[in-house]
Amino acid sequence: MTEASDTELLTTGELAIVGRVTTASNATLVCEIVRPDEAPPLRCVYKPVRGERPLWDFPDGTLAGREVSSFLVSEALGWGVVPTTVLRDGPFGPGMVQRWIDTADHHPERGEGIDMVDLCRPDMVPTGYIPVLQAYDDVGEEVSLVHADDPRLQRMAVLDILVNNADRKGGHVLEGLDGSVYGVDHGICMHTDDKLRTVLWGWAGRAIDDGSMADVVAFAEKLGTGFTDTLAPHITDVEIDALIDRTATLIARPVMPTPDRHRPIPWPAF
Repeated sequence: MTEASDTELLTTGELAIVGRVTTASNATLVCEIVRPDEAPPLRCVYKPVRGERPLWDFPDGTLAGREVSSFLVSEALGWGVVPTTVLRDGPFGPGMVQRWIDTADHHPERGEGIDMVDLCRPDMVPTGYIPVLQAYDDVGEEVSLVHADDPRLQRMAVLDILVNNADRKGGHVLEGLDGSVYGVDHGICMHTDDKLRTVLWGWAGRAIDDGSMADVVAFAEKLGTGFTDTLAPHITDVEIDALIDRTATLIARPVMPTPDRHRPIPWPAF
């Protein structure tokens, strides 16, 4: 089954609700779509617009529209960081539908139970990981928030700069069984003000690699030749203008930003 046919199924297939993510802030339903052949059904996440909780600082548009926009930006960059995401009608009306990502529970090569973003004792930071901050857990033990020094994850951090992600939590980073690293939950993106809040501060102040910046430059060219029309149904004109400005700013200074604003890490961090 090709990715193109999966996209068609996500867009037009009948959504059968099989569960709900009860820890999510907004209505998040797990669905399956029957494939036309005998292959296992396509699993996806459906977030109906009617289940969104209003946000005072995001008065315009919808969370679903910003989720789709973030996917479109990821695709325009050629990075595939965001799972395939579409806006469509469903059992509870229009909403965002996104391909489900299957993940591995254990990664022996990184140590038992260590995820791409995780907490560990300050004296036990795994090789290949970057400490972000030190804090105390709920029983008073000192812990470090760390993330992998992985180019797949760094590309996600660059995407977050462009889409102005205000909610990159550790639980929003998924390492798929296919070997790719995905980011999910992009409903709080695209604001016109600086809202970047992320757990991926390990590269702060470092230059962005030439390959990623070449993709950003190519993306800027797309913004000037019609890609904005693709975004227009999902976010406002001023949000599109802000995306253009952020892209130009990053090209002018291709360096990862530093957490120099109030509350730079979302809470809870996972």
